[in-house]
Amino acid sequence: MAHKSLNPGDIPKWRREFLNKIVHGDCLALLKSIPADSIDIILTDPPYFLDKMDAAWSDARVSSQKYHHTVKSLPAGMKFEPEKGLQFYRWYLKASHSFRRVLKPGGFFFSFSAPRLYHRMASAIDDAGFHVRDCFIWLYTQNQAKAMSLHHFIDKMNLDEPTRKKLKSQFQGWKTPQLKSCFEPIIFAQKPYDNTFLNNMLNHRIGLVNSGVKIGRNMFPANVLTVESVEEIIDKYFLLAKPSRREKGSFNRHKTVKPLTLCEHLLKLTAYAEDTIVLDPFVGSGTTAVAAKRLGLNYVGIDSNLEYVTTARRRLAES
Repeated sequence: MAHKSLNPGDIPKWRREFLNKIVHGDCLALLKSIPADSIDIILTDPPYFLDKMDAAWSDARVSSQKYHHTVKSLPAGMKFEPEKGLQFYRWYLKASHSFRRVLKPGGFFFSFSAPRLYHRMASAIDDAGFHVRDCFIWLYTQNQAKAMSLHHFIDKMNLDEPTRKKLKSQFQGWKTPQLKSCFEPIIFAQKPYDNTFLNNMLNHRIGLVNSGVKIGRNMFPANVLTVESVEEIIDKYFLLAKPSRREKGSFNRHKTVKPLTLCEHLLKLTAYAEDTIVLDPFVGSGTTAVAAKRLGLNYVGIDSNLEYVTTARRRLAES
């Protein structure tokens, strides 16, 4: 697919400023410059307290390596407190309202999530007026267990050494309630469509899924995905092409780079028109934009982290 060419005078200002660019700034402020019903697909991995915010919603504090502790039981800056999940819900509800405004009727919204925050994210998207169509599960086997033993807590107790040893023996193997995480959910939502699916496709050229995009060994697209070989049956039904070792870039310091093959698959499933516009409001190191470019689609990338913006621009230039 190729981008349609327009005379410079015919290009709206917002397209000149955003289209096929990575823009530095606050997405909620910048999206106000994009007209309603202008974007076909949103594909993003939002900063759910991972590396953008701490308990005080400070980007600078969490971005500093000073605050990344040895025990990584939770994302940097996020203590296990129910109120933090509610804060995230309220923030993503506001963001989702902005996303819904700029999407075309029937436009799609893919949002990666942490498993234990999925319910907050899904509720925010649902409450913003989207139709939650499904949930993709990105399955993987290689991940580090994050549960903590009790030894270092026991060491801090005012106890004699024999009692400490007895407690450690008593709770040997017992850890904090965190399992080894081997999947990542991806919410698959849709802005309400006009009249019927067919009517929406004819008027807006978005809103259906392309079942000709196969997975595994020429299988019908499923809501389970993996980019690493697991075993014969899993590979047959769910395996995508394995990411290359070079696709991330040696200069890329982003902590959660998504596989290009995974993002390309989601876009192939839903992008119908040659002039499809894909938005990533938290573009990070640019995987969504690179995937869109490789498929001949238009992209808009936004991020508040200047280092990520620079990385994304470099990846695009080298793709």
